[in-house]
Amino acid sequence: MANYSLSKKEIETIRAIRNSIIHRNRPPSIRELMVSLDYRSPRSASLIIGKLIEKGFLSRMGNGSLQILRSFEGDEMHSQTLDIPLVGNVACGAPIFAEENIEAMIPISEKLVRPPHKYFLLWAQGDSMNEKGINNGDLVLVRQQQAAENGDIIIGLIDGEATVKEIQLTRDVVILKPRSTNKNHRPIIVSSDLQVQGVVVASIPAEHIEY
Repeated sequence: MANYSLSKKEIETIRAIRNSIIHRNRPPSIRELMVSLDYRSPRSASLIIGKLIEKGFLSRMGNGSLQILRSFEGDEMHSQTLDIPLVGNVACGAPIFAEENIEAMIPISEKLVRPPHKYFLLWAQGDSMNEKGINNGDLVLVRQQQAAENGDIIIGLIDGEATVKEIQLTRDVVILKPRSTNKNHRPIIVSSDLQVQGVVVASIPAEHIEY
């Protein structure tokens, strides 16, 4: 892929898209980009998006929304970091890190992500794990693996939906336990063929990540 240089406005556009994905769980619309970049018309925003797609920094997903493909040279947030995929909504039965689920690449400190392990990020939803410091809207950093030990906080797929829970292994079943101040949450008992997608290594409050 060619190493295109970016204008100041193109860098601002990538940052605006990345901020929207992190803080609003979706990329911005063309009109929202127009306002945030102080353009006078949606056409100006559309043109800069087209340039970034041509240069290989953005693409359009099947539903038309924008996806960030790579970071840009000179991004101050990328000093001693690795780009980790932020996974969006997971379709039923789809691999959690399938390319179509990746909405952005987020720089994470090398102190948290260590090769050769692979990692991904998910949004935490709800309060079922708030006693473990995982709150609604946080970014959860997950080390990709298919096995887990008792007491690990895991990402598991149940009927194609991702859930974050503490795992307890028994001879016949697996128990996924909430750790919450909300006592309405109950343990989930599943068969031993639960699909473990990874183990949580950190929870990052989204408001602490700025670009």
